[in-house]
Amino acid sequence: MTQDPMDPTAAFRELARINLGETDLDGVLATVAELAKRAVPGAYEVSVTLIRDRGPHTVASTGEAADRIDKWQYERGSGPCLDACRDRTTLLVDDVGAERRWPGWEENTDVVGVHSALSVGLQIHERVSGALNIYATSARAFDPDAVVLAETFAGYAAIALANAHLYNTTLALTRNLQTAMENRAVIEQAKGIIMGQRHCTADEAFAILARASQESNRKLRDVATGLVDRAQRG
Repeated sequence: MTQDPMDPTAAFRELARINLGETDLDGVLATVAELAKRAVPGAYEVSVTLIRDRGPHTVASTGEAADRIDKWQYERGSGPCLDACRDRTTLLVDDVGAERRWPGWEENTDVVGVHSALSVGLQIHERVSGALNIYATSARAFDPDAVVLAETFAGYAAIALANAHLYNTTLALTRNLQTAMENRAVIEQAKGIIMGQRHCTADEAFAILARASQESNRKLRDVATGLVDRAQRG
């Protein structure tokens, strides 16, 4: 279903109101794409490209046309969205049919009915670069005001995405630390049980656990948990 255009100021407010405790990074990305489609005049489809350790990926899009155009660029390692990501700049293609900077790209975009494009680089993290890609069905769809609006929107979006990236990273670290502490606690319990049963040192008890883990092809934590459970059952 086609959504109504949105006043840019309202779109900026929506970005600022994103509650990271109620959504994940994928949700933030989807919101960015949908708001850009509604806020930037002339937008037909919108996508967000991120380049991380494993290369470029479309992490959010509003339709198949954007997905297809992005995929073509990734497969060839060439195109406006990739250049915008790498250089963190803005690239405007007024008329796809007359574009010669990326040979072959114009044929692919014409198939899906896209005739102009705008890619704006996103500064998200030192190891994560991105681009907001906006595609239109007519040539010269983006006038100077639309370009400035897209760049302003991309600035707000980059902040929202950077915050979401930091939130997710911190949350994952917290969970990993909690898991590590839980693992350590149960292993220490198991060592204590072994020391009591065998009258051995802590190092010797740990060696017994490690050997049992290796011989049973089970994680050390699982071996320790099993031992503690059996001891508690008597």
